[in-house]
Amino acid sequence: MKRSARAFWLRSPGHGEIRDVTLPEPGADDVVVRTLCSGVSRGTESLVFRGGVPQSQHALMRAPFQDGDFPGPVKYGYLNVGVVEEGPRDLLGRTVFCLYPHQSRYVVPASAVTPVPDSVPAGRAVLAGTVETAVNALWDAAPLIGDRIAVVGAGMIGCSVAALLARYPSVRVQLVDADPRRAAVAEALGVGFALPEDALGGCDLAVHASATEAGLARSLELLGPEGTVLELSWYGDRRISLPLGEAFHSGRLVLRGSQVGSVSPARRSSRTYADRLALSLDLLADPVFDALITGECAFEELPEVLSGIAGGELPGMCHRVVYGADTAA
Repeated sequence: MKRSARAFWLRSPGHGEIRDVTLPEPGADDVVVRTLCSGVSRGTESLVFRGGVPQSQHALMRAPFQDGDFPGPVKYGYLNVGVVEEGPRDLLGRTVFCLYPHQSRYVVPASAVTPVPDSVPAGRAVLAGTVETAVNALWDAAPLIGDRIAVVGAGMIGCSVAALLARYPSVRVQLVDADPRRAAVAEALGVGFALPEDALGGCDLAVHASATEAGLARSLELLGPEGTVLELSWYGDRRISLPLGEAFHSGRLVLRGSQVGSVSPARRSSRTYADRLALSLDLLADPVFDALITGECAFEELPEVLSGIAGGELPGMCHRVVYGADTAA
C-alpha cells in the first residue's frame, strides 16, 4: 500500500517549502505515526533556517531523522507528537513523542517513539525535547537545597530550567531577561523575575540560556565566590568575548558547558536517553508548562511562520504547529 505525507523542507537558507513525500514500507518492528502537532525549537531551527550551522558542526547538529544536509536542502526538526496508526499491538492508537521533523505522517522503528502519559495533553507534549534539555542541565548542575540561582535568558530552555528549579526546596530562583514582558511567564512558573541590571548577585549557580554575549557576561557577574555558570546557549558560527578578569580567578569561578546530545556524566552509569525522555514527559503533567507555548499555526503556514521566527518578527517561545486530518493524506 502506497503511503504519502507532506513534509517541511528548507530548500535553501531563508526559503522553506512544503513537499509531498512517499513513505517507505514499514517493517515488522516499525510504526506508522500520524502527526497531531509539532513544535518549533526556536533557537536551533532559526539557526538552521538562516543557514548558520558552522561547517565543523554539520555532523553533530544532525537531527535523528534528518534528510538532506546543511545548509540545504534539508528536512529538520525534532519535536513531534502523533498517533500510532500501524505497528505493535501495545502501541496501536497510542499518542507518542518522537524526535522527528515537521511531517504529517512518518515511519520509524518502534524503539524511536516514547508513549505520552495519559496525564499529558498532546499539545503540551511537544515540549518534551525542551524539558529533556532542562533535565540534563540540572543533572549537570546538581543544585543543592538552599542554593541561590539565576537563570539568565527566559526562552524555552531557560524557562524550562526555571520551572524545574521552582520545585527544589528552599532555593532562591530568579529568571533574568532583558524583556520585561517575560515577568508574566516567570510569575506563571512560580519564580522571581528581574531585568539584568536588577538581578540578585551572590549566586551559587547561574544557568545561562540567552545565547548572547551580554547575557553570559552578566551570568559571571552574578556569581558569588566559587560559583558556577552552566552554559546552555548554542552560538552557531558566532564568536563571543568573555570578561575573565576581575573576580573570575580570585573568586575561583567556573564556566561549564552542558550538551543535551549526551547523558550527563553524573547520570551516565544509571540513566539512558530513553530514561531521560520518559522522565521529561512525566514532568509535563504539570500544566505550568503551558506558559511556554506562545504561538500556534497550521502546518501549511510553517514556511512563512519559520521565516518570521528566524527574522525576529514573531517573538515568543515554543510555536506549536497543528496538523489537520487532510494534512496527513
